[in-house]
Amino acid sequence: MTKNKYLFPFIMITSLFFMWGFVHNLDPILIPHLKRSFSLSTLQASLVDSAVFIAYFVMALPAGFIMKKYGYKTGIIIGLAFFALGSFLFIPAANTQLYIFFLGALFIIACGLTILETAANPYASLLGPPETATFRLNFAQTFNGLAATLAPMIGARVILIKGASDEELSKMSESARQLALASEASSVKTPYLILGGIIVVITVIFVFLKLPEIVETEEKKQGEKTGILHALRHRHLSWAVAAQFFYVGAQVCVFSFFILYATKAAGIDQQTAADYAGYGVGLAFLLGRVIGTFLMKFIKAERLLVIYALINVILCGVAITASGTTALVAVIGIAFFMSIMFPTIFSLGIKDLGSDTKLGSSLIIMSIVGGAILPPVMGYISDVAENIQIGYVVPLVCFVVVLLFGLKGHKVVKA
Repeated sequence: MTKNKYLFPFIMITSLFFMWGFVHNLDPILIPHLKRSFSLSTLQASLVDSAVFIAYFVMALPAGFIMKKYGYKTGIIIGLAFFALGSFLFIPAANTQLYIFFLGALFIIACGLTILETAANPYASLLGPPETATFRLNFAQTFNGLAATLAPMIGARVILIKGASDEELSKMSESARQLALASEASSVKTPYLILGGIIVVITVIFVFLKLPEIVETEEKKQGEKTGILHALRHRHLSWAVAAQFFYVGAQVCVFSFFILYATKAAGIDQQTAADYAGYGVGLAFLLGRVIGTFLMKFIKAERLLVIYALINVILCGVAITASGTTALVAVIGIAFFMSIMFPTIFSLGIKDLGSDTKLGSSLIIMSIVGGAILPPVMGYISDVAENIQIGYVVPLVCFVVVLLFGLKGHKVVKA
């Protein structure tokens, strides 16, 4: 009966993993698209990632306080409302043709995603027996991987429209050129309008859905302090915050720069690179989640994390030195082996936190700001070296940190 009580809520929670995975994986399409439409530098285009992931830093703690005071359901509804609002704001952003408005819309979407992830990750983890928490979270995150496969391919076909070539644009008058680029920029309106509509429907379902509120089993002790510093006294949580910072930074580097990487390292065009991003990187990420979730039935989560992190350190070395198909295969392999890292780090990080679980969840989500900080570092290194492959030293270092978390950082030390 308990399983039946949790089934539909778990299905709805899992749908959220797909939705935020889908919108996140439109960002690698938006970066080259907006770069061209607004004639941006690579650094300016990378602000797409910064606008998204800085929201995690800004909103993670408020999200945790919302969850602590009002519960998971209220948090999910508020997060969905921000998600829908930001999606609809792409329409006036495209109409005004101001890049800053696009960044603002992305920031609002990401504020919603921050609240959703702060609620949905621990909720999926806690919605059932504790011994299967990591398995359950990895299963839900599998749909995040499905979104990573579909979003680049769909996005490339509805956003990366075939416009005038660079040569044709150079021959146009300034007014004609701006008109042509404005037409290209407007291609984002329809997909984000549809996305916003879907989110509104999901929000209505959650408003009327009766969700069981999960209560952490460990009660606050008499006179025990609470707050950020108290939560971070859990050594494994502090490690998880650091590991998630570097992991998310690595993931965003790999995903967001893939099209630029593939066009340089393998000499293919953007449309082909976008397809590789979908059925190559995205599908590998999905399969990695499915296979990794299956393997966790036989291999401890922390041990599998160590194996995958070590393999990715090696693959980053290949991505730096190889070219052509070998380089593409290496990066696709990285996507496969990093697939289990976010949910595994998360579930190991909030293990045995008791009354600090919601705040601990917020701190781990807050560490997603690594996705705003580390990609510009990779971009800077690539620019200085005049070779984007050299920039892969950044994800290499990130996976070393994840490896250390899997080896010793995850261990719960009783106070």
